[in-house]
Amino acid sequence: MNTRIKQTDYEMTDKVADYLDGRLAAIERMLGDDADETRCEVEVGRATGRHKHSDYQYFAEIIVKRGAAPRLVARNHEPSINAAIDNAKDEMLRQLRKEKTARKSKGRRDAGKAKRLIRS
Repeated sequence: MNTRIKQTDYEMTDKVADYLDGRLAAIERMLGDDADETRCEVEVGRATGRHKHSDYQYFAEIIVKRGAAPRLVARNHEPSINAAIDNAKDEMLRQLRKEKTARKSKGRRDAGKAKRLIRS
């Protein structure tokens, strides 16, 4: 998986970088064979705008781009950078599972149509 990490108003420590790598590994496992052709863009940092003055000052955004498939985006604002990374990762995994289930069920529907066509 080709990964790009961008930092906005935030200096990432080695500890946070290792934490992020561990969370991205879960996304890479979910992608399976498609991981080689996938680009993952991650942005972490301190929030600007309306979140700048709230408790939810840190954000994480994960964008997954795979060939012809539509890109998937997960964003989150939390009080700590680790919580923001965790919640963005969970949202991305949810979206990947949903897409995988939809792809499987479409394949099954198409196979059923082909079977009915052959029978008649």
